[in-house]
Amino acid sequence: MKIKYAFLDGATTEVEVSEEIGTVIIDSRKAEHAQDERQRYHCPYSYDAIDYEGEEYSTDETPETEHIRSERDSRLYAALASLTETQRRRLLMLADGPMGEIARRE
Repeated sequence: MKIKYAFLDGATTEVEVSEEIGTVIIDSRKAEHAQDERQRYHCPYSYDAIDYEGEEYSTDETPETEHIRSERDSRLYAALASLTETQRRRLLMLADGPMGEIARRE
């Protein structure tokens, strides 16, 4: 029995093997093909085709933007801490609604 091998560079070769070994190789190839088909059916996203780049794996967060946000948050908390209780209450009400509502409540 002749078994054909295809190489990645496109070259092919044939090897003469016994019927017993040829049957094992053909059965192995069939099983591998069936496994590939099952994998493709259950997982349509090929891990071999992953680029690991682009929008799917990107984020706008960088160490610099995280540091900037952390500094901004620290300044914001310090500013809120320096407000009086009335100022803080009115600022929170302003975040919830218009100034007319604050005036009506106060």
